[in-house]
Amino acid sequence: MTLNSPLQHWGMPPELKFWDTSSNRRSTKMTGFNTRAIHAGQEPDRVTGAVVPPLYLTTTFRQDVPGEPLGGFEYSRCANPTRSALEANLASLEGGTHAYSFASGMAAEDAFLRATLKPGDHIVLGNDAYAGTYRVIDNILVPWGVSHSCIDFTDLAHVAEVISATKPRVVRIETPTNPMMTIVDVAGVSAIAHQHGALVLVDNTFATPALQRPFELGADAIVHSTTKYLGGHSDVIGGAVVVNNDELAEKVAQIQNWLGAVSSPFDAYLTLRGIKTLGLRMGRHSSNAQTLAEALERHPAISRVLYPGLASHPLHDVARRQMSAFGGMLSLQLASGSAAARALQTRTELFILAPSLGGVESLIEYPSAMTHQSVGGTVLEVPDNLVRLSVGIENIEDLLADITQALDSLSNR
Repeated sequence: MTLNSPLQHWGMPPELKFWDTSSNRRSTKMTGFNTRAIHAGQEPDRVTGAVVPPLYLTTTFRQDVPGEPLGGFEYSRCANPTRSALEANLASLEGGTHAYSFASGMAAEDAFLRATLKPGDHIVLGNDAYAGTYRVIDNILVPWGVSHSCIDFTDLAHVAEVISATKPRVVRIETPTNPMMTIVDVAGVSAIAHQHGALVLVDNTFATPALQRPFELGADAIVHSTTKYLGGHSDVIGGAVVVNNDELAEKVAQIQNWLGAVSSPFDAYLTLRGIKTLGLRMGRHSSNAQTLAEALERHPAISRVLYPGLASHPLHDVARRQMSAFGGMLSLQLASGSAAARALQTRTELFILAPSLGGVESLIEYPSAMTHQSVGGTVLEVPDNLVRLSVGIENIEDLLADITQALDSLSNR
């Protein structure tokens, strides 16, 4: 690999290296999360010294000798320096050995499932998993010959019973879940899964590596919608798979290369830019959401607040054990039912009615008619009195005033 390749540090997370120009040698520096978020995979340009690495908007790369790509780059579907920089950064942040960046979170998850499952295999997932994941499994993988079980991951005895009986190839964990905010004991479920030879995939989108490290809890692979908190500004779509096993990495890499659902260089650039402030943003998202959750628990219009940072959350102790903070997502169940939940969507001013989540701005949505409409009538159906909030990083007093006036207005309909 040539000196100007951005892939110098692949396979070396979480240790971070810098180029020491005075001695022309590498030197090891700090390994802190925020340091790696800013620097991993992102050395200053060797030619110009530019602090922000160049954006490589090219489809193809010149070769001096046929079949010998310069720096390992040949064609941008196969590898691109900007995408490779993002992948190095993601591997470092999650503590994995390899990362792969995709055009969306669903493209990333599809690639992992294609890489690991074959007809006759079984997958176990939560009974409140993300609707898009269930849709892919039930409508695409099942006709292909893959079976599935949707179970309550909070009951480890039941988890052990199902996994023992079904012998799954993959156990897919999501924690916190979308939108029910369930917490799954990653270490507990992973231990059971590994006893029966299953791979454990963790969707770490809500928590991000800033708050939760699934590999340290026993996971075999991690998936992200980088559209959400990693990008962080509601301006780029993307996804990622991170692994810590060379054999699994090769399989995912082949799917990425052969099928080509890769992130564009510009999208990779925007995601890298967002990641630089991930640690700071997640701290503010978490503190804002905690304050809102505690205040809204006392509001008469709400029957239940779902947030893992609350002592009232049934798995608060598990969340405290495996997360450093509780994130920016929370859900509310309205005491007056679905009509009140629908009405609330139109009463906020700062909370914008829109799907998606994880941006700096606060969003509100009605899952049963929006993001989770497709799982109506299934075991994953979302309560019709449930409202999901993606709490942004605005001033907390403004957010609290906005949601409070909206809730208060329901009694004046």
